[in-house]
Amino acid sequence: MLLCDFHIHTTCSDGSVELGRVVDLYGQTGFDVIAITDHVVNGDTPMGRLAHRFRLSVRADTFDEYMAGIQREAERAWNKYGMLVIPGVEISKNYLTSDKSAHLLLIDIKEFIPACLGYEEIFLAAKAQDALTVACHPHYMTPKTDRDTLYLWNNRDRYARYIDAWEIANRDDVFNVISLKKYPYLANSDFHKTRHLYSWKTLLNCEKDITAVKQCIRHNRGVAITLFRK
Repeated sequence: MLLCDFHIHTTCSDGSVELGRVVDLYGQTGFDVIAITDHVVNGDTPMGRLAHRFRLSVRADTFDEYMAGIQREAERAWNKYGMLVIPGVEISKNYLTSDKSAHLLLIDIKEFIPACLGYEEIFLAAKAQDALTVACHPHYMTPKTDRDTLYLWNNRDRYARYIDAWEIANRDDVFNVISLKKYPYLANSDFHKTRHLYSWKTLLNCEKDITAVKQCIRHNRGVAITLFRK
């Protein structure tokens, strides 16, 4: 089975590890598939404007450079480690309350999608690019903080049909509500620092190519999770 992590941040947003070092870290550890998913933050709130000001978000004017960097590292990762690197972003709609906030991974993205769009617009734009949509850390994290993102879970009856998978585990948290609803699932690290490598991960029983990986996740057959440790 392929050892995978589909939720990774670099210094292109709020991560502390540069992209090339992230690729080497995962490649040297033996991972098969990773997705780089730096934040695209909504700019229509004071928090979002601060994220843009301090370069903690991929923006429309930096997206092409971001994608080009991932493409270069993807070629190097494949040649050096046999590791598949997929471009993505984390749409980050941050508001003052957890009930209004939502984070959504778009994996295998090709064109920029702004986080200030409405949810249906984002989902449809992602579908037009054949990008995977993953609801990340959709329930209460440990410990509970004002950084919880509950909007997609609280509105699951409206949005579940758009979502290819939900994070059933994020770093050290496990969200049993996802299994109780029998939703398609993934487990990811939400990597920001080197120590986050050691966390929940996904195992996929499929070929190591982007089409097979996306199909496996969407069908949610041959998917397992593992707690990756030193």
